[in-house]
Amino acid sequence: MSVGLLLFVAFALFVFAQAASARSGGQSAADASALAAAQEARDEYAENFFRDIADPGTWGQWLRGQGDVTNGADGATALANQNQSDVIAGPNSGFEDNSPTRQVRIETRFTGGDSVIPDIETSTAEAEATAVIEPRCFIGPESDPLKLVFVHCEDEMIWEVDPKKVVDLPGLLPEPKDLFNVHLVK
Repeated sequence: MSVGLLLFVAFALFVFAQAASARSGGQSAADASALAAAQEARDEYAENFFRDIADPGTWGQWLRGQGDVTNGADGATALANQNQSDVIAGPNSGFEDNSPTRQVRIETRFTGGDSVIPDIETSTAEAEATAVIEPRCFIGPESDPLKLVFVHCEDEMIWEVDPKKVVDLPGLLPEPKDLFNVHLVK
């Protein structure tokens, strides 16, 4: 009888491990999708900043992560697909501590696997994640939109950008990752 009880306990633990594995895979897919959506938006904030660099009225907007940009659906969907999942909600745009966010909810296309427990074989996992786009830089007071724009960043890096030559400076400008941190918050 004790052998039967041990086998039952081992079987139950195996079933729970299968379900936990599906849930973990779903959370990984949600995390990747939220990060991809946030990175897509981050890239657009940076692109718009350099596009409008001669306009001091928009500097702060783009560097604070404000203004109309993509919600990152293309990136979120691509990463969900790579993780055998589907985006079922989002990416939704929001703010946390004055920084823009992207929230994604996914459902996996995989299940807990073969089991004699009802519904395990057909049950998928759902998961949600939120990524924040945290601004790292500001425009220095010494900036002149007709001459030089000084971009000060947290790591004490200062970029001097000539607004008249911004299109001629590929590789010499800060990259989106220099202007913004992207990380998960939930």
